[in-house]
Amino acid sequence: MKKINKQLIVSDFDGTLISSSQTISDEVRDAIEEYVSCGGIFAVCTGRMLCSILPRVRELGLKGLVVAYQGTVIAEIESGKIIKINSIKYQDVAEICTYISSLNQTVNTYSGEVLYTDIPRDNIYLKRYEKITGVEAVSVDILMAEFVINNRLDCQKITCLVAPSEREKLYRNLKQKFGERFDVTCSADVLVEMSPLGDNKGEALNYIAKYYNIPMQSTVAIGDNLNDLSMIKNANIGVAVGNAVEELKIEADCVTVSNNEGAVAKIIKKYGFV
Repeated sequence: MKKINKQLIVSDFDGTLISSSQTISDEVRDAIEEYVSCGGIFAVCTGRMLCSILPRVRELGLKGLVVAYQGTVIAEIESGKIIKINSIKYQDVAEICTYISSLNQTVNTYSGEVLYTDIPRDNIYLKRYEKITGVEAVSVDILMAEFVINNRLDCQKITCLVAPSEREKLYRNLKQKFGERFDVTCSADVLVEMSPLGDNKGEALNYIAKYYNIPMQSTVAIGDNLNDLSMIKNANIGVAVGNAVEELKIEADCVTVSNNEGAVAKIIKKYGFV
């Protein structure tokens, strides 16, 4: 049995652990299985809803904790029991939705295990999002802000699905407007996301390390987008995959191959064992 080097490896899911075809290669599966069997802790930290990520990590045979909604929700994989959860209060959600609407953008709100949307059903980005996550959105036929107020809808996350050419401008607008009160980030070329301030992947990494009594000096984090930046910075070794955005590569301690080339397997082999 190999001797473990870094005790905790935390990976983003989409764009990092899985390939562009939404599959997990045998190389990655085998590397994770070997690392865990030798005593390492491997965890997934994603912006996905809990109901979306649980089947995928169970498919990998993982046990322990999984992080959903960027860090707003942390749950036990085997039981699905939520051990940490936070939300944006419905009054604030309504304020955010009103502002997004004023920019002529549509919005998704996430409450518990339900995704609500005011995006037209034939929108190509919504269709792709539903297919990838395995979650069907519930359409809202009134103003989202009004719907949120009427239903007192506290939310774990708020997102905008936009064309890649529009993402940067919307991200900057939301960051300037709400960045001091909420966490504003991006997780894909079509997604701008908002969650409770402080509930980010960096804090989730801290939580997992403390949960397993692992010193931060023995942690590795792997990601591909801006929502991974906080955990890349917090980890002892922060890794950007080859397909990561430039902002993440600049902050990372190292850059590895792309998600389509078994990036997670390469990092486990490089840092997971002595």
